[in-house]
Amino acid sequence: MADASDDLGIPMKPARPVAPAVSPGANSGPNGPAKPPTMPPRSPDLARAGETMAIRPAEPIRRPGDPAIRRPTDGEVRKLTVGREITLSGEITSCDKLIIEGSVEANLNNCRDVEIAESGLFKGTASIEDAEIQGRFEGNLVVRKRLLIKASGRVSGTIRYGQIEIECGGQISGDVQAQPASEHGEILADMASVRVAS
Repeated sequence: MADASDDLGIPMKPARPVAPAVSPGANSGPNGPAKPPTMPPRSPDLARAGETMAIRPAEPIRRPGDPAIRRPTDGEVRKLTVGREITLSGEITSCDKLIIEGSVEANLNNCRDVEIAESGLFKGTASIEDAEIQGRFEGNLVVRKRLLIKASGRVSGTIRYGQIEIECGGQISGDVQAQPASEHGEILADMASVRVAS
C-alpha cells in the first residue's frame, strides 16, 4: 500500500524500513529476549534542520561580587539611577553617569556626569566633570567642565565650576567661584578641609 497512490492521485512516500528482527536466542537476558532499541519519531522541523542545529550550554548564574562578572568596556557606560521615592546614602565611586530622581546623601568621587531631576535631591560632596541640575543640590560641588542649572534647579553650598549656565528661574547661593582647570587639585584639597571643619 505504501507504493500505491491515494484517491487524489498523489503518490505515497515509501514506508520507513523496519529494524531487523532479532533472533530468539540472540541477546537474551534473564527476562527473555532483549528488545531492539527504538528511536522516537523526529519532528519535521528537527529533521529539516539536520546537524546545523546546535544546543548552547546554559549560562552560569552570576551573583554580585562574583569576580567572573565581566567589567564594562570602553564603549559601555557605568550608569546609576536613583529612582523616585528612593533614598541612598554612603559613598559613590567610579560611576560614569549618576541620575538622581530620589534623594541621595553621599560623597561622590570619580564620576563623570550627574543629572538631578526635578524631583531629585543631592546632599553631600561631589567632584565631577559635568552637572545638569533640575532639582536641588546642597553641599560642596566641584564641576570641572560645565554646570547647567535648569529653571527649576536650586544649588547651595560651596560651588566651584569651569563654566556655568543658569536658565531663567534657576537659583545658586553660597560660596560660588569660577576656577581655571589648573586649580582643580587645590579645589579638592580646599573642599576636603571644608568637609572636615563642618
